[in-house]
Amino acid sequence: MAGPLEKTRLERVTRSPDETRALAARLAGALGPGSVVTLTGELGAGKTEFVKGLAEGLGAPPRAVRSPTFVLHAQVAGGRLTLHHLDAYRLSAAEFAALAPGELYVAGGVVAVEWADRVAGELPAERVEVALAYAGEDVRSIAIHALGESAGAAVRALLGEESESSPPAKRS
Repeated sequence: MAGPLEKTRLERVTRSPDETRALAARLAGALGPGSVVTLTGELGAGKTEFVKGLAEGLGAPPRAVRSPTFVLHAQVAGGRLTLHHLDAYRLSAAEFAALAPGELYVAGGVVAVEWADRVAGELPAERVEVALAYAGEDVRSIAIHALGESAGAAVRALLGEESESSPPAKRS
């Protein structure tokens, strides 16, 4: 019998930036107002590509998403929800907290936080965690894990969508 955690975790391998963005776009379709998506992974692992996919899935132009290393907060409007793209790469937890991300968490859009592992104590308990890792030149291993009820519903919707349209995703 599958436990509740198995229904809120998805592991996928993507073989191109397009596949990474497509996976993120499908997730975005299941996200509601106030959703938080955290991203972790090495430099170049595909975090910004994933955020571009979130933008596309929300109906915003993915080209509006840029690597946020020198821009701490970028707002991407034009979709069904505003996407707030935050970067914690160069910030301490205290500096990140000074950006007042808590206000964004309740503002009704979707918040994506790159380098979330650096500010883990400043993140809301309810969130979708995305860990990206190199698995080859353009190949990425992506683990999506939901923490909380709303985040779990989004990941379960993604799992349900994938089971209807493609071979089963690896669950853990």
